[in-house]
Amino acid sequence: MSDELFLRELEPKAAELLERHLHSSKEWFPHKFVPWAKGAELDVEADWDPRAFPLPDAIRSALFVNLLTEDNLPYYYATINRVFSGDEAWGEWNRRWTAEEGRHAIVIRDYLTVTQAIDPVDLERARMAQVSGGMVPEPETVPDTFAYVALQELATRIAHRNTGKMLDDPAGYAVMARVATDENFHYLFYRDMTAACLEADPSTTMMAIDRQVRDFEMPGTGIANFEVHSRAIADAGIYDIPLHYEQILVPVVMRHWDIESLTGLSPEAEQARERCIKYIGRLGKVANRITEKRAEKMAMAEATAS
Repeated sequence: MSDELFLRELEPKAAELLERHLHSSKEWFPHKFVPWAKGAELDVEADWDPRAFPLPDAIRSALFVNLLTEDNLPYYYATINRVFSGDEAWGEWNRRWTAEEGRHAIVIRDYLTVTQAIDPVDLERARMAQVSGGMVPEPETVPDTFAYVALQELATRIAHRNTGKMLDDPAGYAVMARVATDENFHYLFYRDMTAACLEADPSTTMMAIDRQVRDFEMPGTGIANFEVHSRAIADAGIYDIPLHYEQILVPVVMRHWDIESLTGLSPEAEQARERCIKYIGRLGKVANRITEKRAEKMAMAEATAS
């Protein structure tokens, strides 16, 4: 099925899911989540002092990457708008999604500014580099777009929420939890649009899911020192392979999209399904090894401490 046909046939489903989203999501205001009093005596001319808001480096890395990902919204909008735009449900959803995503960068940046959790000079320089580069994933087709963004929105929700839990700051937790809630609503839209694609054309969509599962990476291309930050984020358990396997691939790809039960697949799509399932199985074994090693390391640390 061509992209044009996908969009025409699935527009009623998009309208239905947009209406569900509008009914479920709640209005909120970024300024109400920011602890402004912490910035009352902020000296913008002074050099940043990390002691003003002590945090493990991994948490600073997570906040840094989370915000810069949100800052890259113009290019995510452009990518999605290229795939589906206009005045029908597709365009309305894209504009609504963009408006909601814009609040995420606002509230996280304001929180980081008043708390001085991250060096604001480094952050702004990184934002300029990131947005000037304009690098984002470019899914090939409509099903590729839905599948990728479903996985990405859920991954972002997990990363935001886990970052908030590790902040040990009620205001920071509230900020990240609020943003994570939005990301979850966005994930549900894309998850269910992918399911609708599977019903409309299981073969084309299965091949798209296979591509996006095997090639998936958290958005971060163009972020300064992204590999260093992503490694720190994984080591801290904010977002890593076990989480990706246990909270995304298994519940979404294997259970919700239920790719093992698809019928009527073309030979090429059948190969894609087998390849995808094998990949998920291999990743599960890697996740188990990582979890076991962590448990062993924790046990040794506890034994040494006692």
